[in-house]
This record gives sequence, structure tokens and C-alpha cells, in this order.
Amino acid sequence: MQFDAILFDCDGVLVDSEAITNTVLCTMLNESGWPISAEECMRVFIGRTVRSEAARIEAATGRPLTDEWMAAFYARRNDQLRAQLVAIDGALGAVQAVHAQLQGRIAVASGADRFKVEMQLTQVGMAPYFTGRVFSGHETPRSKPFPDVYLAAAAALGVAPERCLVIEDSVPGIQAGIAAGATVWGYCPDPILHATPQMLQEAGVARVMRSMAELPALLGA
Repeated sequence: MQFDAILFDCDGVLVDSEAITNTVLCTMLNESGWPISAEECMRVFIGRTVRSEAARIEAATGRPLTDEWMAAFYARRNDQLRAQLVAIDGALGAVQAVHAQLQGRIAVASGADRFKVEMQLTQVGMAPYFTGRVFSGHETPRSKPFPDVYLAAAAALGVAPERCLVIEDSVPGIQAGIAAGATVWGYCPDPILHATPQMLQEAGVARVMRSMAELPALLGA
């Protein structure tokens, strides 16, 4: 085994949630007066929190980003996730295998809020493999692209960041993993949702995977 622990991003790596969440966000931004396209919304927000882009949203809509607006976004997002969410192909099997390979030293380190992450893991049957090892960027001083959430996850597992493997699908997430001192592998499915293999490689990943099902075998290489 090349690594002592594996730290997974959640959205787009374990669960196929990014298009669902982006559709809700794009619709609400349009309703608020920002005629942003789905493609541009994906480019701006994937890998980042909505609140981290508050200044951009307020400039485009001419309105403050209020707690009430965020609550409405979370409610509409969660409704759609409950209705549509599925696991990334091959992810459940990969999680089960690496959980066994590493005697449980795996964690989720997400930029999303804890409720969303835990709800999604439960919905796709992965929650038992991450019990007590879910970390949210909403609960650290800074979220991705800063390393805080990955540093928190590594510390909780008792593993030096340099001995951790991070699995990410977005440039901000890759930047966070590298800044933490971890090795980062990029997950880039086909068809490509928002980041090309070249984009991931330029961000600094050590390897690009096209399928999450590849992960257990690659760890033994």
C-alpha cells in the first residue's frame, strides 16, 4: 500500500450530485436577476461554496445574499437530491474495498455543508464506511481551495498529510489537497462534466482516473 489513509471529496467523486445542485443554483440565480448559463454556473461554483462567491452573486443580481435565500437554496437542493441522487459508478465498491484495505482509515473531506454530505452518503449506502469521519469545509476556518478540511481529516485519522491520498474532481479541491501536502489523484469521468484531464493535470494531480472502480487495484500497484 502506497498510502496510510485516503481522503475523498464527496460531490462528483462519491455521489453524482453536481449537475443536480448546479441546476437548482442556476435556476435560483436566474430568478434573482442573474442570467447565468448552466455551463457558466458550473464553471464558477463547482468546488466552491455559494457563500464564498457572495460578492460575485450580489454584483450580478443587485441583491444581498441573505440567510433566507441560502435557506431556500438548501431546501430546494435537498429536495432534488433526495429525488435524483445516485452514487458515482463504481464508487460504492471502491469505498468498500479500500475501507477493508486500510482498516477503516478513510474519510470524506468536502467543501459542502455537513447535512448535505451525510444525507448523500446515507442515500447511496456509503455512510457506514465513513462513520465519525466526515469533515465539512463549512466547519473549518477556510474551505477549499485552502487545505483546512483535508488537514482536519488527516489529523483526525492520526495520519500525516504526506501519507494521505486525496481523490478529487475539481481544480479548487485539487489545490486544497496539494496545499495540505497530500498526493492527489483526479477523477475525470467520460463524458466530462466540468474539468478535463488536462485541467486536472495542470492543477497538479499525480494520476487521472476515468473510473472509480479502478481505485482499489491502483492502490496495490
